[in-house]
Amino acid sequence: MKLNREQLISRFSKALKDSRVRRDLDGSRTQTHVEKTYENDGDSIKGGNCFTYNRESSSEPLIPAAVLVPLIERENGYSVLLTRRSMGLSKHAGQISFPGGRIDSFDANPAMAALREVEEEIGVKPDYIDIIGEMDPYQVRTGFIVFPIVGFISNGFELKINPKEVEEVFEVPLSFILDPKNHHRQGRVFNGAMSYFYVLPYQNKYIWGATAAMLVNLYKILAGQSNLEKIIKD
Repeated sequence: MKLNREQLISRFSKALKDSRVRRDLDGSRTQTHVEKTYENDGDSIKGGNCFTYNRESSSEPLIPAAVLVPLIERENGYSVLLTRRSMGLSKHAGQISFPGGRIDSFDANPAMAALREVEEEIGVKPDYIDIIGEMDPYQVRTGFIVFPIVGFISNGFELKINPKEVEEVFEVPLSFILDPKNHHRQGRVFNGAMSYFYVLPYQNKYIWGATAAMLVNLYKILAGQSNLEKIIKD
């Protein structure tokens, strides 16, 4: 399955018509539009205070985080930009992930948090990012509820990697992600019980866990499916 920009926008608009992040497709820049779309939203995030999600096996509240699922147009089609996290980080060190991080008290909403984190981690400025929509939030075992924000990164952007947070930046062809033959399930024992998770092995990259599951959700949305993955046992 190979999709152009108009098809990607159309499929997201159809699948995410009730999403809190919506953009009129008039070429308006992300930051201004995001501020407007959240302005009168009863479920908007003001300092993260509206979060009442609880962990699956605990009464402790989940920690809200936001990531950008970045789509970049290349000569042979779109690709998805991913990062390898620094080995010095306390959470998920060395793992492959989307650029993003915790939603802070001053972030107006998940999209603004994702834009801020992208600039902090890899140096891409918000002016280069146009948001399509927000996928369903995703819970991870380490206590985070992650809001995946999907958007285009315009060509001409420059990377400025923060080595304290990011070890490597690379791209995976969207066509690879949209081929279900590349979606694998693996399992391992965790606390005495078998847990299963997605793996998308690409070249020498081991994409697994929450990142892989969110990529599978991206495929499912673009393929018109509704059985999205919501919790990963990592």
